[in-house]
Amino acid sequence: MSDLPPSDSNAPPYSVSELAFALKRTLEDRYGFVRLRGELSKVTHHSNGHVYLTIKDDKSAIDGVVWKGNVRGLGVRPEHGLEVIVTGKITTYPAGSRYQIVIDSMEAAGVGALLAQLERLKAKLAAEGLFAPERKRPLPSMPAVVGVITSPTGAVIRDILHRIRDRWPCQVLVWPCVVQGDAAAGQVSAAIRGFNAIQPGGPVPRPDVLIVARGGGSVEDLWAFNDEGLARAVAEGTIPLISAVGHETDTTLIDFVSD
Repeated sequence: MSDLPPSDSNAPPYSVSELAFALKRTLEDRYGFVRLRGELSKVTHHSNGHVYLTIKDDKSAIDGVVWKGNVRGLGVRPEHGLEVIVTGKITTYPAGSRYQIVIDSMEAAGVGALLAQLERLKAKLAAEGLFAPERKRPLPSMPAVVGVITSPTGAVIRDILHRIRDRWPCQVLVWPCVVQGDAAAGQVSAAIRGFNAIQPGGPVPRPDVLIVARGGGSVEDLWAFNDEGLARAVAEGTIPLISAVGHETDTTLIDFVSD
């Protein structure tokens, strides 16, 4: 009588595709939603608008992708060395036995990571001359038309209108937008470009000066005003712009680019 264990040789074999797709279903069902923390590396902003990257810790790494439609809504700009928390889902490619995380949202893992990213962006824009005094536009002493970009509700707009009425008679145009969250930077940028697109002598008067305003808050609350696209919109405009973001002790990127 043999002491050998029973043989599994009669078990039906998987085909490669059967096993690969079984693993795909298992992984994607189990990790259809996942939050992942790690450091970004190998970040590539592709010409097609997608962002390809790797998220790693000291022992492992997972490839990831942000599709073009989600890039603008990310809480931070993906860049090498940034520690982040992402949410997304795991997808697999059976033909190559590979898996990746498809990222829906991304945030910096703490204030320190945010501030480190901001310092790198400030150095980049400073090197391009966006903060140079000679680029700044002179502010008019008595503007006839003032364009205000802010939330249409709350204390900030009321305070601005009150101060303008007390100091000199002028026309005020308000471009309403959100001033916090993922949509804020895009809306404020669009408002700046919209005001600058107004032609002199048209049905809507062209402002002599713009004011971008919001109240104070935490670093995260004010983060939209550290957006690179917003800073470039300010620099590209021809109408002088005043930044009135946060309290006196708050500083954001738009402060360095504004006039």
